[in-house]
Amino acid sequence: MLKMTSLRRLVHSRVLLHLSESPGVHSSLPRCGRLLSTSSRCRTVMPAWVIDKYGSNEVLRFTKNASFPIINYPNEVIVKVFAAGLSPIDVAMRGGYGAATLSMKRDPLNIKQSGSEFPLVLGRDVSGVIMECGLDVKHFREGDEVWAAIPPWKQGSLAEFVLLSANEVSHKPKCLSHIEAAAIPYVATTAWSALVNTGGLRKDNCANKRILILGGSGGVGTFAVQMVKAWGAHVTVTCSQNAEQFLRGLGADHVVDYTAGPVEEPLSALEKFDLILDNVGGDTESWALKLLKPWSGAKYVTLVTPFMQNTDRLGVADGMMQSAATVASKALKHLMKGVHYRWGFFAPSGCALDEIRDMVDAKQIRPVVEETFSFSQVPQAFEKVEKGHARGKTVVQISKGGDDV
Repeated sequence: MLKMTSLRRLVHSRVLLHLSESPGVHSSLPRCGRLLSTSSRCRTVMPAWVIDKYGSNEVLRFTKNASFPIINYPNEVIVKVFAAGLSPIDVAMRGGYGAATLSMKRDPLNIKQSGSEFPLVLGRDVSGVIMECGLDVKHFREGDEVWAAIPPWKQGSLAEFVLLSANEVSHKPKCLSHIEAAAIPYVATTAWSALVNTGGLRKDNCANKRILILGGSGGVGTFAVQMVKAWGAHVTVTCSQNAEQFLRGLGADHVVDYTAGPVEEPLSALEKFDLILDNVGGDTESWALKLLKPWSGAKYVTLVTPFMQNTDRLGVADGMMQSAATVASKALKHLMKGVHYRWGFFAPSGCALDEIRDMVDAKQIRPVVEETFSFSQVPQAFEKVEKGHARGKTVVQISKGGDDV
């Protein structure tokens, strides 16, 4: 009888071990009995800055009771946040920008009630340390220093912890502190998506190409200047006079001051360009495409598109149809003149960040941190970003221990 009882206990333990190693089982287990965690204690809440509705800076609220992230899929990781970067999109999202589109992405079957995204954590850049890995995560281990650009439909980095897919994460550059690293991911992946995925640039085809970056002193502009310059391109940028030396120090070959008058006149006097990256928008495209080399594959890529405004105003379906019609008509119009018209979008990519990390460690790209705020100063950090005319990124230090890891 004793032998039979021992045998049953052995079989039972083997079954539990098998279940713990089987994909998909962990999601049904209670949080405090989770098989994914090696942390010493079970946590259900964490400190974070959240918003409970869209609006101005007054909607930002600090709480110590934000929901602790839970791994639901085997390819996810939980990152302890040491530093978070703020971008203009965070200010825009605080005011409701893209709410319709992002709600569809979060809840494609429209099962949840309106406003289910709240309380919402903002912050698109993160640098920190892996705290916990899903069962299918092979390239990261607990304790790895990582950085990532967080998709806008996910909870952000203005919290102690954040949940990400492993394919959105990359190992942090060894030569950077967490504060420096948090200044790069979102602008880097946005520039990479626009210049590489949409613009077709690569390190092996960029030499001696003439690139024009409209609005060069912001986060995306400062990164784009460094990346294409490292690849051998000739870079022209537009900016205000007081940013000229700053951008020349990043590698810009020619700088045009937009405060001295309409920039189309001095730009028209220059040799035509192979690619234009537009961070400005407005009426820029009415004259900028004339600066491209016709019938040579030259491209105009704008990051200022009406896509989100269309879906917010018209609804997701009608907004997407309106956007498709707009971009198609403009692309056809300019194709008849021998140049390509494209819209560029942010795209999260751990693979792109791997490439960028190597460039950072090779000293080809350096972070541009304009100002750093403490975790208690998040509202002031938003005010800083909202003022515009940035010379790099605004970073929030979430944990003071981050740079000692």
